[in-house]
Amino acid sequence: MSKEYIEKHDEVYWVVGTGVSLDSVVYAYRRGGSPESIQQSFPRLTLEQVYGAITFYLARQAEIDTYLSHGDEEPERTRETARGSDPDLYKKLEAARNPLSGFR
Repeated sequence: MSKEYIEKHDEVYWVVGTGVSLDSVVYAYRRGGSPESIQQSFPRLTLEQVYGAITFYLARQAEIDTYLSHGDEEPERTRETARGSDPDLYKKLEAARNPLSGFR
């Protein structure tokens, strides 16, 4: 009997019944986190669920890496759209972040 650890809802992978995304586990794993340290970072997960999520990732690594790379592009597209809709606001925000940029 096999147990499902990952489910996909609305194009996002989740650890079943936890509200923790597979993305979170995979990024922690890629940064070198051990299953035990990942479980400590996400107390809603059991150690079994962490291992299940990592196993799911490793069994489908190319597919999940592609999925994650598309997810990385979406926030940038959203930022670019927002910048285009109100460029003056973003110029002011940039100036506030870099107060010396106006003195070059």
